[in-house]
Parts: sequence; C-alpha cells; structure tokens
Amino acid sequence: MKQYLINFLKDFGIEPTFLVMSISILFIIILTAVLIHLLLHKITLNSIKKIHHKKKNFLTSALLEENLFERLSLVFQGLVVYWQTNIWVVEGFIYETLITISLIWIVVFGLLATYSLIDKTFKTLYNKTKIPFFDMQTVIQSIKLIFGIICLIYIISILMDKSPVAILSGLGAMSAVLMLVFKDTILGFTAGLQLSTNKMVQIGDWIEMPKYGADGDVFDIGLNVVKVRNFDKTITTIPTYALVSDSFKNWRGMRESGGRRIKRAIKIDLHSITFLNEDDIKRLEKANFLAPYLKEKVNEIKSYNESNKFDLSVAMNGRRLTNIGTLRAYILTYLKNHPNINKDMTIMVRQLSPDEYGIPLEIYCFTSTTVWADYENIQSDIFDHIYSVLQEFDIKPYQYS
Repeated sequence: MKQYLINFLKDFGIEPTFLVMSISILFIIILTAVLIHLLLHKITLNSIKKIHHKKKNFLTSALLEENLFERLSLVFQGLVVYWQTNIWVVEGFIYETLITISLIWIVVFGLLATYSLIDKTFKTLYNKTKIPFFDMQTVIQSIKLIFGIICLIYIISILMDKSPVAILSGLGAMSAVLMLVFKDTILGFTAGLQLSTNKMVQIGDWIEMPKYGADGDVFDIGLNVVKVRNFDKTITTIPTYALVSDSFKNWRGMRESGGRRIKRAIKIDLHSITFLNEDDIKRLEKANFLAPYLKEKVNEIKSYNESNKFDLSVAMNGRRLTNIGTLRAYILTYLKNHPNINKDMTIMVRQLSPDEYGIPLEIYCFTSTTVWADYENIQSDIFDHIYSVLQEFDIKPYQYS
C-alpha cells in the first residue's frame, strides 16, 4: 500500500520524503475517518430512523434513544484508524502515538456504548416486570462501575505498555488505599443490595430521617446517595449506607393501606364534667347520632338501678349518664358515619390520663385517602365539628388564660 502511495506522489512530481509521506498518510487516515463518519451519520442513521418510525423495536430504540448508534460509530471509526495505522505507518513515535490514541478511543467509546446498552436493557426489563421494590438504579450503577474499572485498568495497561494482569497484581499492594478511596462506593453497593432485597425503600416512598433533615419523597436512589425531595421543595441527599445503618420512617405502608391515621386529642376542662339530667337527655335525644345510643343506655341503666334498688336521690348511687361519656359516644358514631373515614380500619374515641391541662379525649381513626392536602382538610373539618358541639354537652375545652 505504501508503494502505491509513493508511486502516486512521484506521478505528480512530489518527492516522497519522510515528512511528505507522514503528512500524506495522516491526511488519508483523517479523510477516511471523516468519510466514514458522514456515511454512518448521513445515510445509515437516516435509514435506522425510517425503520424505527415504521416499527419500533428494542434494537432501534437502543440505537436512537440511548445514543448507542453514535457511540458505536465512534468505536468503528477508532477501529478504522487503528487498522490504517498498521497498514500505512512504520513503527516509531507516530505509529505508537496513533495506536495508543486509537486503542484508548475504542475502549472509551466502547465503554459508553456498553453503558447505553445496559441502560436500555434495564429500562426494558423494568417496564416489563414492574417490580416496585427492585432498585434498578443501584444495579445499573454497580454494573457500570465494574465495567468502568475494567476499562480503566486496560487504559492504564495501554499507556504503560504492560499486561492488564501485571497492573492487577500491582493493585493488590494498593488494596488498602483503594478500600479507603472507594469506601463510600463499596458501602453504597452493599447497602443498595440490602435496600432492594429487604424492600426497605424505593422510588416514590415518603420517608422521614430527622438526622439528615429529610422529610419528603425519594426521587433517586444512587450507588452513593439517595435523593429526597422535601415538601418545602428542597432536596436532601442521604448516604445510601445510612439508610441501613441508621433508622428512618417510611410512610409507604400508610399509602398502601389506603388510609392515613388521625390521632389527636382535645383537652376537656375537668370542671365542666357532670351527670346528665332528664332535661339534658331529652334534648340530646333529638340528635340523630345519639338517639339510638341514649335509648339503649337509658333502659340499661334504669333496669340496673331498679334491680339493685338504689336511692337515686343521692348522686353517687347507681349508674348515670355523664356528659363526657355521651360526647364520646356521639363522636364515635359521627366518625363511623363520616364519608371520608375508612370504615375497615380502627375507629376509636378514648380518654387518656388527665394532666394539668385537663382530660385528653383522643380521636383515633383513619381517613379514606392518603393525599396530604385532603387528609388535612378532613381532619380539620372533623375537629371543627367536635369543638362546635361541645357546648351542646355543657362541656368546655381547656384553654390556658
């Protein structure tokens, strides 16, 4: 091939000196690479786009959507330069330089092409399996890291003109340093596997981790960090291994259950608690939610007191209805009939231990939605109603003055 070039130059009256030959060979190599680039991107790429437009499949999607075609094209161009260097250039500085550059070029863009194929493969797998707990991002980054390390070792071996095996044997002595440098990566990889295997956290989960100031939705799980978009729209990054070594709260169970808990108490003034008299009972019987309860309770208490022949002129004798007990019954019935309370989950109204602020009357139930704004509206509406009906029972809430 070189003789053809020498004869070609002589036909044009050009003396084939070393400098002229070197420039001519470099020109041929560059021109060939440019022509191949134009051929691939102007003709081949347009053909792939037409095929993809008619019928989408895995191969054409990977070539176009993940930049696989561009990267493979650059790999092919590197191979052409490598092949032409072996044909045209004699051994020496120029030969070694071109061979080294072309090999590194092939390795780098080969690695990027592999990354594109990995991304497309895992995206296709994820879309087909729809495994909610499986952290694809961690697996993808781990595989990419392995390929990246392999390619880095190979590039170092090219630059040092030594076998990759020799490079690996030398790295054995640096294992302690490498362990220190890649500590977070190794811990993150291990933690990612545990998070995926134990279904601890996944994209879209609402987590709370006060130690790191995180309170929001997970939107990215990486090899080294997990990113949380807080409800104030700030972003918190948490080391992946911290989710395994430290404790955090995951609200996924609440979302999956279909109901969010209301657990709040109102403080009742102790001085406003009293027995109900007949007038109070007759007035409260007009309330739809209380009528069945009062009818049943009045008959039960009357039967009990008569059977035991209590002297009811003394308030301490016998059983009697209290305003706070009747209030509890009313709130419980009100919650059971509320359209936005989940009837399949616990509904309870209970007294807690009294303290210096009165008697806590706790409402414990679950809304039928987990949407935060709707939940807050439902909870507020319920307590608006409860505070408003307290006066009907002659009950006063405790308020410090």
